[in-house]
Amino acid sequence: MRLAAFLFAVLLPAAAWAAPPKPMPKPVDALFTQLHAAQSPEEAKSIEEQILALFQQSGSASIDLLMARATAAQAAGDKDTARQILQAVTSLAPKYAEGWHSLGLLQSDAGQDENAMVSLQKTVALNPREFQAMEQLGEMLEEYGDKPGALKMFRAALALDPQYEGLARHVTALERDVEGQGI
Repeated sequence: MRLAAFLFAVLLPAAAWAAPPKPMPKPVDALFTQLHAAQSPEEAKSIEEQILALFQQSGSASIDLLMARATAAQAAGDKDTARQILQAVTSLAPKYAEGWHSLGLLQSDAGQDENAMVSLQKTVALNPREFQAMEQLGEMLEEYGDKPGALKMFRAALALDPQYEGLARHVTALERDVEGQGI
């Protein structure tokens, strides 16, 4: 709990002066081109990781520091502190998609599915190329019985990352459930 108090007392005032997140750099376009050309999930994996690393960059040193602190708190098992920090991130930088994404994952882990779905929807709205959040939102939608919504999310993720591991098979199976099987 002391860590949370320290973070709010010292880091949040600095973060309040943080510059707003910058637009995604152009190298992400080249990486998505490479991702579409990948021939296997193994070949795509390193490209996916590079894209996700670019998504993490907020353009604000203060927000990046808060995200690192949230990750460290979560790794240490202090999910309450991580949640508080991520809520601060989303308040200070509401247009930073990965703040919402991280918060959504934490909410999902805590069983706060409704909040998690809202956070993941915000992630996708802010970054329509966030294929990982699309897949995660699709999983939740499917779990709650919205198979057409899940299929839409899975297809969108697959359109961005054709080699997303296991997703093509999942889409094929879900298509049969949602759209039926041809004769």
